[in-house]
Amino acid sequence: MYSTKNKNPEPPGVVIWVMVTLLWGTVFFYTSVFMLRFATVLLGQGVFNPSRSVQFHVYGIHAVVLVVFALAAMLVKNMAEPGGQKQIQRWKSISEGKGEKLFISFAGSIATSFFFTGLTALTFLFSAGNLGFSVSLTYPVVLTAALFNIGAGLAASLIVGFVFLIAKVGRKKA
Repeated sequence: MYSTKNKNPEPPGVVIWVMVTLLWGTVFFYTSVFMLRFATVLLGQGVFNPSRSVQFHVYGIHAVVLVVFALAAMLVKNMAEPGGQKQIQRWKSISEGKGEKLFISFAGSIATSFFFTGLTALTFLFSAGNLGFSVSLTYPVVLTAALFNIGAGLAASLIVGFVFLIAKVGRKKA
């Protein structure tokens, strides 16, 4: 991350990309499971009621998918913006108190929570045959679950924002 003490900050490395992706991917895996189950019942379409054991096994596959996704995203980001100057500038702005005050990456929270619902649904669909469980998801169920999961993304963003406020991250230095 950006440090005000570091004159030549560097963009995040592989470990940061993987850890952050695993953190948020895990949070959204479980919120997505809840929302997919809820949307299935709400719309009366499809079959989605995985046991905890099935969820645990699918998460193992999902974690591998998340690591691959993190590495691919890092590669694309580094090709699109070598040196990561926009990201470094954003960190600098946050450390100077110019960042978002309550939500941490409002738009990013919406996009991430929506995307990870689809990724979770795909992981369950592709894992079902290999792990021997039954799942059937329709497009309306996945879309509805993804829309509901945006609430989870915004809640997570608020929680991180409150933690930053309490920890005084991003406050102007005196």
